[in-house]
Amino acid sequence: MRINYTTYDLRRSRDVVNPSTSHCNIMVLADGDNDQSSTHPFHYGRVLGVYHVNVVYVGPGMIDYQPRRMEVLWVQWYEGEATRSLNAGWKTCKLDRIHFSPMADRDSFGFIDPSDVLRSCHVVPSFVKGKLHADGQGLSFCAGDSSDWAAYYVNR
Repeated sequence: MRINYTTYDLRRSRDVVNPSTSHCNIMVLADGDNDQSSTHPFHYGRVLGVYHVNVVYVGPGMIDYQPRRMEVLWVQWYEGEATRSLNAGWKTCKLDRIHFSPMADRDSFGFIDPSDVLRSCHVVPSFVKGKLHADGQGLSFCAGDSSDWAAYYVNR
């Protein structure tokens, strides 16, 4: 998937997001309904799959019963470390530290519209924190968590 965006010096650029490579991390704007959005303007996620579905919309404003193609991204969400968010950011010149939400959480995975993606981001493992699973046995083959680290730094 290709993402077009405007760089900091107002030039056009493009990112390529591929779930089967290390270029699979994205950032989206935080929604205003979440309490976490008040401390951080972005949410980060790992793209696990790029799909299209044929949808028949039956609701207010329905035009007909014809299926429409809809693109979606299947994402595993990172969450920010609350103790670190107060000491990180542009003012302190420190990178934001994130980790994966527990898989049992309801909002750990989700589907999003590709047009909501701001750009890809580079996520660097926190080698000091170590691996998430010391034995190398993950919980989910789909999420590919057997090689996950306990924490990461976001290099926007």
